[in-house]
Amino acid sequence: MGPWSEAKQMERAESIKRLLDTNPDLDPIYKGMWQKHLSNLALNEATYNYRVKHVYSLLKPKIKVWNSYVPK
Repeated sequence: MGPWSEAKQMERAESIKRLLDTNPDLDPIYKGMWQKHLSNLALNEATYNYRVKHVYSLLKPKIKVWNSYVPK
């Protein structure tokens, strides 16, 4: 996830719309999934930043010991 970009969000929306429009035989499960992705795209910076913060707040560090330097 990068910084908010309205142009990037519109590019994503257009890509999903194009996928849906050019694949009329798409399985209904996948069609529904892509329609949900399209409707869930953030339309403003506040919503986008909230979602980014939420996603990254759920990540746990993989390294338990931050200072791994051991003198000899």
